Amino acid sequence: MISGTTTLVAHLGYPTHTFTSSLICNPWFENNGIDAVVVPMGIKAEDYPDFFRSVFTLTNIRGALVTMPHKVTTLELVDEISPTAAIAGATNAVLRREDGSLLADQFDGAGFVRGMLRKGFEPSGKRALVVGNGGVGSSIAASLAGIGLAEIGLLDPNAAASEALAQRINVHYPDVKIVMGSKDPEGYDLIVNATPIGMNDDDPLPVDVDRVAPGSYVGDVVLKTNITPFLQAAKDKGCTIQVGTDMLFELIPAYLEFFGFKGATPDELRAAAQRP
Repeated sequence: MISGTTTLVAHLGYPTHTFTSSLICNPWFENNGIDAVVVPMGIKAEDYPDFFRSVFTLTNIRGALVTMPHKVTTLELVDEISPTAAIAGATNAVLRREDGSLLADQFDGAGFVRGMLRKGFEPSGKRALVVGNGGVGSSIAASLAGIGLAEIGLLDPNAAASEALAQRINVHYPDVKIVMGSKDPEGYDLIVNATPIGMNDDDPLPVDVDRVAPGSYVGDVVLKTNITPFLQAAKDKGCTIQVGTDMLFELIPAYLEFFGFKGATPDELRAAAQRP
């Protein structure tokens, strides 16, 4: 039961985009005796700025999760933007701090990176290739830039997207070398497919797996299929792989920590999650 003292986390987006986090977070809150709840709220783009401002007048709101189509607009409505959100050019979480100011951050990339580190990948001095430099790819590249990689390769059919992302990374992480435009995965220790390629069985592979070194770390963000053809080919090559749902269940603990709820683990969240 929600009361006036229940800590609220709003989930703001189109109705079809706002349910996953509540199905994962709310069972965890209940299991751990935490008087908090994620509340899905569907808002049209034209109504969003005014609604966003009004929802943060609630006395018991801790913050908001933000989904499409509001991730970019929200950056104009907060007081401070984290480096990760600035590089990604979008936010998916807003925290109301004790002084009432609003901080925007971005956790899609954090979810991928936390999964990668949990599986034992050591980033110091390594090279990563991010294929797809749109929303999710930008977020992953932003998070990768902050963990000690020596080089990040950016590849996107839209070269302007790669160039803009490289410029934003350079503002915050000037010591990270950025290269653009090469589809060749040879020499990269980490390869990330951050495109929709792999949702269909007849999709081409995002890179030539024959050029991927055995023992490399290969990740995919596609959620529709757990083991995509790309990941299967990499696994057959002897690579460590990370599936798209790993990113989802790793980013939820990052969200919760951002809002002040510590201690959630991916395994605990998977076990408690309600299936739609």
